[in-house]
Amino acid sequence: MAEVMYGPMQLLLIGFENPDFHGRIREAIDSAMEKGIVRVIDFRFVYKDADGNVTGMEATQLSDEERQRFGAAVGALIGLGAGGVEGAQRGVETGAEAAAERSFGLTEEDIQRIGDAIPNNSAAAFFLIEHLWAKDLKEALRDTNAHLIAEGIVTPEALMMAGAELREAVETAEAEVQKKPMAVPAR
Repeated sequence: MAEVMYGPMQLLLIGFENPDFHGRIREAIDSAMEKGIVRVIDFRFVYKDADGNVTGMEATQLSDEERQRFGAAVGALIGLGAGGVEGAQRGVETGAEAAAERSFGLTEEDIQRIGDAIPNNSAAAFFLIEHLWAKDLKEALRDTNAHLIAEGIVTPEALMMAGAELREAVETAEAEVQKKPMAVPAR
């Protein structure tokens, strides 16, 4: 069987207060998928109406065969980390079974708990997306024996939080300097 190369995966959890959907999110996701930038591995949506009734939906771009292959690959990696080669073998089976049941780690009980936790007239969405644009880069890095040291996504909100932390650290340092008496050098 040929090796399957996946792009980097990203899990997003998005909350919606008083959701008023007009299809804009769907249009943005569809556009990225049509351009071949991302692939939706798993999508779960939970909505709680004003009366507290919870509904949900799920979607994926994977065929049944792709879903099982993906589940087996994820299970193998988790199993390898947890129990070496023997764990990887068990992980392949467990991951394929979970994918066949359309469970990428969120059970119906989990969905209900999420629904119970969010306020009325709100929603939550989980996206597991594959960054297709990065598959060639990932393969090139692997082929040159490179390895990932760190990763993250820098958002405007994260930059603002970093700026606020920096301001606080500077203000604290300045306050400490003002508290200390100046040392006079001995003659």
